[in-house]
Amino acid sequence: MAQVLEFRLPDLGEGLTEAEIVRWLVQVGDVVAVDQPVVEVETAKAMVEVPCPYGGVVTARFGEEGAELPVGAALLTVAVGAAEPAEESSGNVLVGYGTSAAPARRRRVRASRPVAPTADGVARPAPAVAERPPAPAAPGASVRTHRVDAPERPDGPVAVISPLVRRLARENGLDLRRLAGSGPDGLILRADVEDAIRVSAARVRAGTAATATVSAPSAPGTEASATIAAAAGASARGAATAGTRIPLKGLRGAVADKLSRSRREIPDATCWVDADATELMRARTAMNAAGGPKISLLALLARICTSALGRFPELNSTVDTEAREIVLLDQVHLGFAAQTDRGLVVPVVRDAHSRDAESLTAEFARLTEAAHAGTLTPGDLTGGTFTLNNYGVFGVDGSTPIVNHPEAAMLGVGRIVPKPWVHEGELAVRQVVQLSLTFDHRVCDGGTAGGFLRYVADCVEQPAVLLRTL
Repeated sequence: MAQVLEFRLPDLGEGLTEAEIVRWLVQVGDVVAVDQPVVEVETAKAMVEVPCPYGGVVTARFGEEGAELPVGAALLTVAVGAAEPAEESSGNVLVGYGTSAAPARRRRVRASRPVAPTADGVARPAPAVAERPPAPAAPGASVRTHRVDAPERPDGPVAVISPLVRRLARENGLDLRRLAGSGPDGLILRADVEDAIRVSAARVRAGTAATATVSAPSAPGTEASATIAAAAGASARGAATAGTRIPLKGLRGAVADKLSRSRREIPDATCWVDADATELMRARTAMNAAGGPKISLLALLARICTSALGRFPELNSTVDTEAREIVLLDQVHLGFAAQTDRGLVVPVVRDAHSRDAESLTAEFARLTEAAHAGTLTPGDLTGGTFTLNNYGVFGVDGSTPIVNHPEAAMLGVGRIVPKPWVHEGELAVRQVVQLSLTFDHRVCDGGTAGGFLRYVADCVEQPAVLLRTL
């Protein structure tokens, strides 16, 4: 007799708590093998194909393409044969990310509601009895509305899995007990909290406008003018808020959260210097003319960075705020900014300090290709200790980078262009580049940051300086 097993969205690692269904790879009624990918999801870090640990016939799918599910939510059910589950399951959570944790360490998830079959073959949880009807939406509108003035729940637990959701609510003074979640079994998602914050902000603005209207004295005969002005103001406010809304979720949301956190927590400062890169460009040309694999400019800059970090280890560190300690890191895992169709990502080259220019070139090429293909894994995008940002590819000279939290510094490199330059006492046209360093002022002072940047500039101007440190 067949046994129906439920496969839930696994923990994809690196603290990710939700994922968006991008594309189903199987249909109801399909036969799947153990560890066969069944759905493609997008996390805040990467696109991932999720394999099913069971072999059998797909009997139901949960969630349509575009839906956002929390970790632990049901993905699909599979009817397996009479064999013991241990013989039908691989035990893997996600190929390439390790096996599932011991049962005692698994995340507890609420039981799913009964499944309601639909005409399109997609099984969805049957609707629960609502405590209150949802607010009516305007025709054609697709915006969820959440009441923030609902009666408080009892003192029982609030249905929230993500600690990020709790923190977001706490930082904005939102009581989760007053919020109805749109996730499975009333689970409160980040979108629910963000909607509630927007509703609260709108009410505050409306209250302020009403107060101003009541408190302003009206001169005789100006009532009509005031009414017209108020109507015009309301129309202007409506026009100001109209437009296309783009949800801050997935990769864009993750970038927004990380940059905001960096600005909140890190007291950063930036210093910069112009450098003559003529000799560095000549050295690269000579290296590539000698035959063998081509060496990229980014690899040479990375090699200079790792050498500089060996001299100034404070910039390859992180701050433990709870212990009030600066942690100097032993390895250099070098992140580099890559612009893709999905947005800005920062892949990480592991152990960059132990790689030569050829190895760095190959790894940069591999990660860049994966970034554009959308196949970077969460492991490719995390664990960096220092970031190199080559914004010169966008045709700009300078920038003030934002530190990639929880790192301590980022080196920015502008475009290399011919400019007038005093060389050996005479005015000449040289290849000039602007270098900028943004650093966490908690880990070092300007002397250290300036010393690091000056060493990098010296290596760019005279590559032989780098040879003396190898």
